[in-house]
Amino acid sequence: EPKYFDRNIRKVVEVLVNHSEEYATIPTTEIIKAQTGQEIEKLDNISQHVDWFIDEFETFCRHKAIEKAIIDSADLLETGKYGEVELRIKEAVQTGLARSLGTDYFADPRARLEKLKDNNGQITTGWKSLDDKLYGGINRGEISIFCGGSGAGKSLFMQNMSLNWAEAGMNCVYFTLELSEELSSMRMDAMLTDRSTKRIFKELDDVELQVKTKGKKSGMLRVKYLPSGSSINDLRSYIKELQIQTGKRVDCMCVDYLDLLMPATKKVSASDLFIKDKYVTEEIRNFAMETETVLVTASQLNRSAVEEIEFDHSHIAGGISKIQTADNVIGIFTSQAMRERGQYQLQLLKTRSSSGVGSKINLVFDRDSLKISDDTEGLADAQNTSNTMNVVDTLRQKTVVKAPETNEEEKTDVAMNLRAMLKTKTRTPFDEN
Repeated sequence: EPKYFDRNIRKVVEVLVNHSEEYATIPTTEIIKAQTGQEIEKLDNISQHVDWFIDEFETFCRHKAIEKAIIDSADLLETGKYGEVELRIKEAVQTGLARSLGTDYFADPRARLEKLKDNNGQITTGWKSLDDKLYGGINRGEISIFCGGSGAGKSLFMQNMSLNWAEAGMNCVYFTLELSEELSSMRMDAMLTDRSTKRIFKELDDVELQVKTKGKKSGMLRVKYLPSGSSINDLRSYIKELQIQTGKRVDCMCVDYLDLLMPATKKVSASDLFIKDKYVTEEIRNFAMETETVLVTASQLNRSAVEEIEFDHSHIAGGISKIQTADNVIGIFTSQAMRERGQYQLQLLKTRSSSGVGSKINLVFDRDSLKISDDTEGLADAQNTSNTMNVVDTLRQKTVVKAPETNEEEKTDVAMNLRAMLKTKTRTPFDEN
């Protein structure tokens, strides 16, 4: 930008920028002199210094951008707008030349397809039936939202997923903006040790031994309480401090839950849910991409979904903008009868990297230990049905009945024989006379 340069040549830079943007070419020295009154010398035969110049020019522009952002942030600091200060500094740090020219579609199709295959479904959810619909799992840098009514089990699903990730050897952080750290941890104790919450305190020694034993074979799992109204800056500062102190990179995060967060970069009225949810969802998705983590959160369903058994986007409470930003949106359906039988149903309302939209997945819920697992009987039945259909189709192909082929002479002989037999059997006593 012209403001990065000395005042004596700022007008020249302005002409260069405007002319190149409007006419897609660099102005000649004559045009520059005519518009600015300053003579510019054109240098030739400098192709061997182009790379050096580009590096130096990029560093110079970034330095000036950061310098200006720091000066402009002084007033923002006085008013406590720390989120906007961070945004300006971050934009200044990212100042540079666009060196990447994108993907050459025809150049190497195998390499780009293998890259897509390797990056797809990087992190399992711990439930095979859900992984299959998501083409292997959830990708890093994506945000997935579980939607359910009050008491439907949103926290239970995220707590189960956190344990699944930890047992798979990944490092996970569970942020709770609703329940305390102790209560959330006690629920996980019940899930991990496969016993009811009532038995946790009665069998405290066994619980302690089991949790510590499994912890030695698992990844890191941290439970962190944040007050309602926290922003992405609170999550970011905690993650940075955790990684500095432990030296471990965080792979997955659960935020319980999205509706209780507030935007960090903009001051938004709490009553304007569309704008609030838009900023919050965009901020946490950008954070997931920045840290290359899997981020799972939850959102409420509105009152119109209470009597419904088929969910859609209109049932999501708050701003629909959160659905537009999310990569995966999964509805949690259960009824009193299903709860008594220990059943949950997941309805895939949106999947950005798979074709699972509209699919329904049945999971098993242990009412005592609160553990959610695959419906193995349902999977077995589905597999058996598939195998049976394949066998039937094979038999149908192999047992096609064909009529015997006969030529015209054989047909004529058969007809004549039949007529002769009929004449013999239908003779009367008068025929002999």
